[in-house]
Amino acid sequence: MTNEYLKKPMPSEEKQQDFYQKLRAKVQKWVDNKPGVVGTVSGYVLFAPDLFHLLTKMMLDGRIDAKSKAAVGAGIMYFIAPIDFMPEILVGPGGFLDDVVVAVFVINTLLNKFPTEVITEHWAGDEDLLALVKKVSNSGNKYVSKLPAGRLVKRFTK
Repeated sequence: MTNEYLKKPMPSEEKQQDFYQKLRAKVQKWVDNKPGVVGTVSGYVLFAPDLFHLLTKMMLDGRIDAKSKAAVGAGIMYFIAPIDFMPEILVGPGGFLDDVVVAVFVINTLLNKFPTEVITEHWAGDEDLLALVKKVSNSGNKYVSKLPAGRLVKRFTK
């Protein structure tokens, strides 16, 4: 059964874009309905769909080596894992906050290894990717090593 699953073609670019837009709309709606949520937290949560999109595109980029793709895969798995530090099933889209921190950690690692253009050409977000990575890194790097995916990524980047 696994071999059959692997032989299936990836969803079309249109279906991938639909998923991305639906996820962005869901997160935006959550943020709009939570005016009491601290502004910076909701601001970071809004980047979750963009970062997930970037990680999936990096996974498909042939210029990225296998070791780096393992780190990207760890970041993607953290997004889709049903149980993580802040599970979305319990917290709602606010649970993407830890996913954002892990994704930025992975992307920052890639930015230190590959030319910036290799990463930024896949970026679909509205804000400058490098500014976002710097902003989140400044506030989140101290927490990422405590997260399971953060430890896994550190293992691959040694």
